[in-house]
Amino acid sequence: MKAALPWIAAGLSLAIFFARAARRKQAKQKKADCGSEGMTLGMCFGVAMSTALHMDTGLGLTLGMLLGLLIGSGIEKKDE
Repeated sequence: MKAALPWIAAGLSLAIFFARAARRKQAKQKKADCGSEGMTLGMCFGVAMSTALHMDTGLGLTLGMLLGLLIGSGIEKKDE
C-alpha cells in the first residue's frame, strides 16, 4: 500500500487536472465529449487489467480512469 500511494496520488491529481481542463474546454466550445463515458469504461478495464496482472486494484482503477478520460475527451458526441 505504501509503495502504490504516490502513484495513486499522482493519478488522482492528473485525473482532477484533466477533468477541470475538459470542463473548461466544454464551456468554451459548447460541444459535448465522451469524457464521462470514457472514465467509466476506463475504470472497468483498469480494475479488470489490475486483477488479471495481479497489480494493486486502486492503481488500476486510477490509471484506467485517467486513460479513459484522455481517450473520451478526444471523441465528440453527435447532436441528436
